[in-house]
Amino acid sequence: MKKAKLQGEEKHFFKTVYNAAFANPFSDLREKLDLQISGLFPSVPRRQSIDRCIKEVDQRINKLESEGKGDFNAFEGQDKNIIRIVFMFDIFYKFRDNFDQLIKEQEKAQDKPVKVTFADDAMKMLYKRGFKHKHILHYFALSYQLRRAFHFISKSLVGSSPSMKKLKKHLWYNVFTYNIDLYDHFLWDKMEDFSTLLLGETGTGKGTAAKAIGKSGFIPYDDENKCFTQSFTRTFSSLNLSQYPETLLESELFGHTKGAFTGAVDDYQGAFDRCSPHGSILLDEIGEIPNHIQIKLLQILQDRYFSPVGSHTKLRFNGRVIAATNRPKTDILDGEVFRDDFYYRLCSDIIEVPPLRIRIREKESELDDLLKFTIKRMTGAESEKLTTKVKRIIDRQLEKNYPWPGNVRELEQCVRSVLLRRNYKGKQTNGKANLTLSQKLAQGISNQDIKVSELISGYCALLYDTLGTYEQVAKKTGLDRRTIKKHIMNYCQK
Repeated sequence: MKKAKLQGEEKHFFKTVYNAAFANPFSDLREKLDLQISGLFPSVPRRQSIDRCIKEVDQRINKLESEGKGDFNAFEGQDKNIIRIVFMFDIFYKFRDNFDQLIKEQEKAQDKPVKVTFADDAMKMLYKRGFKHKHILHYFALSYQLRRAFHFISKSLVGSSPSMKKLKKHLWYNVFTYNIDLYDHFLWDKMEDFSTLLLGETGTGKGTAAKAIGKSGFIPYDDENKCFTQSFTRTFSSLNLSQYPETLLESELFGHTKGAFTGAVDDYQGAFDRCSPHGSILLDEIGEIPNHIQIKLLQILQDRYFSPVGSHTKLRFNGRVIAATNRPKTDILDGEVFRDDFYYRLCSDIIEVPPLRIRIREKESELDDLLKFTIKRMTGAESEKLTTKVKRIIDRQLEKNYPWPGNVRELEQCVRSVLLRRNYKGKQTNGKANLTLSQKLAQGISNQDIKVSELISGYCALLYDTLGTYEQVAKKTGLDRRTIKKHIMNYCQK
C-alpha cells in the first residue's frame, strides 16, 4: 500500500508542532512556536495561546483521519516520525487536565498510589493512532512525568523575572536533558548517574528546587493494578548534613548494624537505604562535610554501592543525588570546599538559585507575586486586599532597595510579622538600620573608600530604580545599554 506524504503548508504546520513537542516549556522558543501554531498575537495570555494551539492541532488531525491517515504507520521516513510525535502531543494535551487532577489526588492520598481512571481511554487513543502496547505503557508514564515536572517547577517556584525563567528552564533540562527525544531513547531509566549541585544564598529556595527535581522522576505504570508503581510523594527525601555531629553523620547517611558502636542497640536504615529507587535524595549543606565522608559519598556516586557502619554487606543505591550549599561558587571552583575527585563526580550539573534582591531588581512585580503566593499558602485563600495591605506596610517600613539578606525565607517571616504586628523593620546591621543606596554611595565618597567600579555600578542601579529601563539609564549616563545592564547586574550580585 502506497505510503502517505506530508507536503507544503501541511508539512510545515506539523513540523512546527513536532518542534514544539520537544521545546522546553519554560523557554521563549516554546512560546514562539505555540503562537505560530495558534496564529495568535504575542499579547494573548499564555494559557489561551496553548488552548488555541491544541485546538488547531486537533482540527488538523481530524482532517488526517478523514483522509484515512489517522495511524502514523500510514506514513514513512521523516513524515512518519513527525506524525508520531504530533499524535503523542495531541493525546498528551487531551488528557492534560486529567493528569493535573491525578497529581492533586495523589498529594491528598500521600504514599498509596491512586487508581488512574482515565488510563484506558488514553491508551485506546494511542493504540488507535498506531502505537504498540509496550510503547503505550512507556509513553503514558512519560506523559505523567512531563506533567508532574511542569506542575512542580511552575507551581512551587513562583516568579517570572529573567533569573527565575532561567532557573525553571534549567530545572527542566536537569530532569529531561536538553533533548527529550534523547532522554526518551537512552536516559529515562539512567538518570541516577547524573548528580546535581544547587548553589545559592541561605533562604533562596534550593530545597524547593531540589524537591521539584525529586518529584519529577520517571515512575513506571502498572497496567494490571491500573496505577503507577509508586506515589511521587515518596520519591524525594532530604537530609541536612549540618545538623548531625561528625560521629553520627556516617550512620545517618549509610545506616548501621546492631552493636556497630556504643549506643547502636538496633539495626538502623540510613538515608541512602530509605531513598526511593525512582526518586532523589537532597544532601543539604554539603559544603560542610569532612573529607572522609566525601570519599564515602564518592564511592556511592561512582559504584552505586555502600555498606552500613559495622557491616561488609553491600547495598545498592538506585536513586539520584542532589546536593546543595550556600558556599560561594568561587570557593567551590577554587577547590576550597570539595576534593577534586568528589567535585567532578558530584557536579554533573550545577544550578544557581538567584537571590531575592536580584529577582526584584530585574522585575519589581516579583515581590507582589511572592507576597500573593505566600499569603495564599498561609491563609488558604487568595486575597488581593490582604496582599495590598502587607505590601503597603513593607513599602512604608523598608527602604526601596532593601537587600532581603534572608531571601524568600525572610520574606515569609516578614509577612508573618506584618500579619501579627503590622510591623517589620528588616535585618539590622551593627545596630543601625540599612542605608539606602544613595546613602551608601554618598558615605563611600565621603569616606573615600569606594571603588570606581562600585560607584558606577551603584549609580546605574540608583538611576534604574528611578527611570525603570536600561535605555533611559543609558541615555542619562551616556553609556550603552549592554554596559548599563552589566553594571546593574554586578551591583545586584554584591
